[in-house]
Amino acid sequence: MSATRFTLILGACVSLLAQSGCLFSGSQVSTLKTKNASLADQVRAQQARIENIEVHSRNTEDQLIRTEEDLALLEAQSGLDRKQLANLYQQRDREHDQFQGMLDVRRPVSPRTRGQLAKISGRYGSLFFDPATGVSKFDTDILFDDGDDSLKPGAEDVLRQLTAELKSPEGQDLKVVIVGHTDDRLIAKKPVREKYADNFRLSTARAHTIGDTLRNLGLAHERMIIVGAGPHQPVAPSTSEEDRRKNRRVEIFVLGPDVPVIGWTESIPSLY
Repeated sequence: MSATRFTLILGACVSLLAQSGCLFSGSQVSTLKTKNASLADQVRAQQARIENIEVHSRNTEDQLIRTEEDLALLEAQSGLDRKQLANLYQQRDREHDQFQGMLDVRRPVSPRTRGQLAKISGRYGSLFFDPATGVSKFDTDILFDDGDDSLKPGAEDVLRQLTAELKSPEGQDLKVVIVGHTDDRLIAKKPVREKYADNFRLSTARAHTIGDTLRNLGLAHERMIIVGAGPHQPVAPSTSEEDRRKNRRVEIFVLGPDVPVIGWTESIPSLY
């Protein structure tokens, strides 16, 4: 039985009893009527609250449905974005591997090049050969005095021997990279300091001195690359005279024809 129906029945009973005058006095009937009216007000208020709750519940349910739809849409879009991102990463990795494959000096050296450099290194004790890379490094500590840009006496004889090896059948297609280095101190000798503004220019000049000597001895210039690094590629900390001497050097690298060199167009034709 609903509260409204109960109130109506109670009101009817009170009214009948009041009319009969059998059980209640006038004051009692008035009290009952007042209570009945109060109960009726409470029932109406409760019904209003129930209706408000039902409306709020429907609104909440509608909002939940919309939220679930939005979440489903976002999830689908997120899945698409993740797939696109994964594809981009895969493309990046493929391009990176391809580029590294063109530049990586540690790719296998051909047996012919390995044999060429091994023979030259065997005959020429100052040429140290790395069979894994196809690069040989020439020991050149004897070429220059400290702070000077002129070759030491006897240095040209050493370079003549190297040129002969590079012009031999085993070495005729090998390449040469000449890199000049200095320590991190200012140029001490005044004539050299007046000629070169800094160590970078001095290192480049020394490398050019080696290149010019090799060319004059008969090695074609197009087989060389000449670089000056100044004090920026040390092999030892400049904390002692011995370490500074190690950093003051001109390196001569002998490379196989299949070793790529940055800036050497014929060695990396795919970039040009």
